[in-house]
This record gives sequence, structure tokens and C-alpha cells, in this order.
Amino acid sequence: MPAPTMTPEQRAAALEKARVVRAKRSEITNKLAMGLTTPAEVLDQIDDPIIGRMKVKAFVNALPGFGKVKTEKLMEELGIPQPEAEAVTDIEAGVRAAARIGYPVLVRPSYVLGGRGMMIAYDAEHLRDYMAEAARISPDYPVYLDRFLEGAIESDVDALCDGEEVYIGGILEHIEEAGIHSGDSATCIPPFSFSESLQAKLRETTRRIAMALGVRGLVNVQYAIKGETVYVIEANPRASRTVPFISKATGVPLAKCAARIMAGDSIASLGLPSDERQLDWFCMKEAVMPWGRFPGADVILGPEMKSTGEVMGIAKSYPEAYAKTQLAIDYKLPDPSAGKVFISVCDRDKRHILSVARILRYLGFDICSTEGTARVLRGGNVTCEVVEKISGPHDGERPNIGDLIADGKIAVIVNTPYGPGSRGDGYLLRTEAVRRGVTCVTAMSAANTYVSAIEAVREDQQGHGSANDMGMDVIALQDLPQHTV
Repeated sequence: MPAPTMTPEQRAAALEKARVVRAKRSEITNKLAMGLTTPAEVLDQIDDPIIGRMKVKAFVNALPGFGKVKTEKLMEELGIPQPEAEAVTDIEAGVRAAARIGYPVLVRPSYVLGGRGMMIAYDAEHLRDYMAEAARISPDYPVYLDRFLEGAIESDVDALCDGEEVYIGGILEHIEEAGIHSGDSATCIPPFSFSESLQAKLRETTRRIAMALGVRGLVNVQYAIKGETVYVIEANPRASRTVPFISKATGVPLAKCAARIMAGDSIASLGLPSDERQLDWFCMKEAVMPWGRFPGADVILGPEMKSTGEVMGIAKSYPEAYAKTQLAIDYKLPDPSAGKVFISVCDRDKRHILSVARILRYLGFDICSTEGTARVLRGGNVTCEVVEKISGPHDGERPNIGDLIADGKIAVIVNTPYGPGSRGDGYLLRTEAVRRGVTCVTAMSAANTYVSAIEAVREDQQGHGSANDMGMDVIALQDLPQHTV
């Protein structure tokens, strides 16, 4: 990802804003440490974004009788592992810190709000270039480095707390892997791949965090799940952007419940349904992207939010719910008559692409690919045509993928980049896809879900006996049970 471009005026304004944020948070933590204010008084101000976005660790660390060592112990007791992180004040210190933490690292300039300017560095050279170009580094303006959990699954949990009891509003499973801004990732409730034991762990950890903070109202916790370990990315004692979606999906008006709790009611008095009940439907949230309005834009998603809206799909299965979101955005789910599927994935994803390719072939799609990916597909007994890269020759011996896109012969592109090299053939391919209106999938997790959605639509069409009828049952929001508070 290229470094964000800022004018001197924009940079000055951003730095001044960051200075105000740091000063206010420092004032709060000093008052907490000196006993001049209480956690409850601070939490009463969570509508203030400066306070609402304070890290839980920083908040707890400032409490009287705590400190860094005791805070780390508390986090451990609560079962809250966190990725290693460090703040640095010069470039070489950043390189040394990244070597200790381990690549890849998530880089956050001190003037970041809403993910702006954040990036993922995969090596020291990339980190140096970014820090030199994108960040003003000094003791007053540190850059924050966090261990990036490559391939981790993200989850959001929204909950209510009244100081005595915690009610889990919902657990969301992200479709895209960690590293994608939560506002850009497709999410599903209930989780479609989480085991019962994992969901129980997420519930218990959320309860412990909420009770330790003494929250009265809403709390949101974002997790990254890597193997058997659940990491806390951040915890916010406030409502999150996921609350309206979860409220619609579960029928529980979480914002209204939170207001009642903050006014003095208990969770028990609200008569809410069990927060461990099984839903009989899946609800999928998908982000609406502005790619079509920005020719030349790269469709790769990352830590910086890019979406301009969202839609919701409801169905008896998560692939069908996802299909409905695509149709709601007016993304047409293709059939074999619409063209071929072009596949070109990074080395990390080559061993995982075979299952996607086999389903596509089963559905009747012709597949084309560049030489490296084609070798893997053919080795897995998946028939595919070899084509030249978009920067390759136009001599007619082998089709060029750019020419195929221009001729309307490509229906879907699956292209997963890896590392900092986003400006080569992959970038040219993806921008050409945007220009021609061709769907481009850039993550393996999203590719699996997308193909599952095509398969679900196909099965419904066959069941209804009409190729022109999408065949999917209509489930309206008002058809879902609604709880009145």
C-alpha cells in the first residue's frame, strides 16, 4: 500500500488534532492515577470519541494500585492475550522493534483516526520507506507497531453490562481475514464456522472485560483468532457500528436496552431472551464499495476503511445470505455463460485454491490462469487455460488477460496479493477489472464464500425449475422475531 499523501496544511492539522487527543487522554489517566476521578465518571463520558477510543490496557494501567506489571497480570488472569506492540520515536528504533515483534507488523502513525494512513509492513525495507514518507516521528509523535496476525479470523462481540450481569448481544464472524477494517469486511451472525467451545470462550472473555471495567451500557470487543488462541484487538466501552446490524438480526434493541441500563434498570428487569439461544437464520452484512466511481482505484482492502455503506441479507444458510447481499448491491452473481473465471493467487494461497477451482469447474465455469497458478491447478487435476499476464505480450500465441477482460470474456477474477508489491501486474489487473466492471475477489476467505453463494443460487434455481428465477426464499426483516423493551 503506498504511503498516504498529505499536504503540509493537512499534516499540521492532523498533528494538532493528535496533540489535543494525547493531552486529554494524559489528563484522564493522571486523574485516575491520583484518585481525582473514578472509572465510572470516565465511562460516563464514553460518547466523547477521545475517551471512547481509549485502549482498555491504557485505562486499567492508570488505575491506582495498578501499573504496567499488574495490568499485564490482570490481562493474563482475564484470559486476554494481546499481540505484541511497541511505540517508537525514530525509524531505526522502529526497525529494531519490528525485528523483536516479528514481521509482518501493523504500522499506525500517531495522527491516525479511523484507520487512515495505517499499513502492513512485511520487511525492514518496506517499513523504513513507509516511516520515512508517511510519518513524522519524534518523542511527541510516536509510531505504533503491532504484531500482525497473518491469516487470523476476526470477530466482533457486542454486549450489555449493568455492573452485575453481562448480556451477550451477538457474536459476529468476519468473512475476510484479519487486517481488513471491520467497516469493510463482510460479517455473519450467527458465526458459521466457530465451534461451541470457541463461542463460549468469546462470551466468557467479553464478560470478564466488561465486569473488570465496570461498564454500564454497551461494550464492544474485537478479537483475532489464530489457531487455538483468542487475541483481543481492542475493547470499547461504547456502542459500535455493529450494534444496529446485530439488533436487527437478533430482534433485541441493544441501544434502547443500553439507555435503560444507564438510566438505572438492570438487565434482569428487561426480560431479554437468552443470549445463548440458537437463531434459525443467518444474517450477513456486506460493505458497499465506491470502486466504480474511482477509475484506477485498487480494490485491495486493508486497515483503512473505504466503504460508503452496507447491506443486509437474511437466509437459512450463510452462502444464500451472502448471495442476497451481492444482489442487493447489484453485483451480479455470474453463470458460465457470462464468461471465464481468471485465477491468479499468491504463493501462500496456492495450496488452498484447488477447492475453489474444483467447485467452479463443477458449476460449469471455464478457468484461465497465469503459468504459476495454472501449474498448481493442473497438478490438482483442474483443467485450465494458460494466459499471459496483463503486462505480457500481445503476439497472439497466448491470450493476454487484459485483452480477455477488454473483450468481455472474463466474468470473475480471483487475485490475492501478498506483501507490499501492489503496484505490479496485480495492480494493473485489478484496476482494469474496476474499469470494465468485472467482479474482483482479493482474499481466499472471500473467494470461498463467493463461490459458495454462486453454488447456493444455482441449487435454488434448479429446485425451482427456472434458470431465470433466482429461486431464493424471501425473508424480510419484519419476518424475524422482535423483542420489545
